[in-house]
Amino acid sequence: MVRANGAVSLRELARVVQTSEVTVRRDVRALEAEGLLDRRHGGAVLPGGFTRESGFPQKSHLATAEKTAIADLAAGLVEEGEAIVVGAGTTTQELARRLARVPGLTVVTNSLLVAQALAHANRVEVVMTGGTLRGSNYALVGSGAEQSLQGLRVSRAFLSGSGLTAERGLSTSNMLSASVDRALVQAAAEVVVLADHTKLGTDTMFQTVPTDVITRLVTDEPPAHDERAATELQALADQGVQVAVATQGGEPHVPAGRQQPRRDVPLPGQRRGVPGAPQGLRSAGALAAAGEARVADLRRR
Repeated sequence: MVRANGAVSLRELARVVQTSEVTVRRDVRALEAEGLLDRRHGGAVLPGGFTRESGFPQKSHLATAEKTAIADLAAGLVEEGEAIVVGAGTTTQELARRLARVPGLTVVTNSLLVAQALAHANRVEVVMTGGTLRGSNYALVGSGAEQSLQGLRVSRAFLSGSGLTAERGLSTSNMLSASVDRALVQAAAEVVVLADHTKLGTDTMFQTVPTDVITRLVTDEPPAHDERAATELQALADQGVQVAVATQGGEPHVPAGRQQPRRDVPLPGQRRGVPGAPQGLRSAGALAAAGEARVADLRRR
């Protein structure tokens, strides 16, 4: 299954072979000892360490239910009439499908998959960066993409990546993707990271967003046995990242024992301006975006 898909979750393995996750985890450890795969939190991937990156077909089969729940929760952050940037990734693609229902939205993206999800949305304007197509994740990268983002200012950026740790923040395995993601971050007043629990505690080669730049993390509830992921979430919260945990079919919550984030956040109903941004974003070579964005508190009690 790992050879066919590039990555697989323990839950899916347990379901397919009709056994417990405890048994599957033991077998995965044995396979890792033989050099046949690498363990990741909540799953396994083909060997490759810091530099290996699975392609889109492989990523799309990993933690699908978790990504759906994360996208549902993240979509609630976006207000009518906002201007945002959305990076490349399977989780951000899920988010884009939900953003199609937000009227008056302007979405700047370097992802063909995000643009495709919004192509027929009513009253949603899609602005694509320039750049060179990277076929493994259907994203535009390179100097053309980065230059088209100069002068852009939006309310927030939604990004994913290959790994997330409290020490280094968000990271990815590809240098070109990391460079474009950093340009997307520079354009936004706040940064929202979408990362399922399999990425927590995973560190990859190129840093994209340092921890102190991340405003919010939207993730799913780590399995009870995954102490490392839970510890990583606590460490992120301790550094001021607002952690929102999406539950499948339920309300978002901060798991018991997690500290409340220390970063100041506008309360529901307050509005915060984006400095230096003119009103109304429309596509152009040198993009300038605007708007005030009302920030909704994710940790509803």
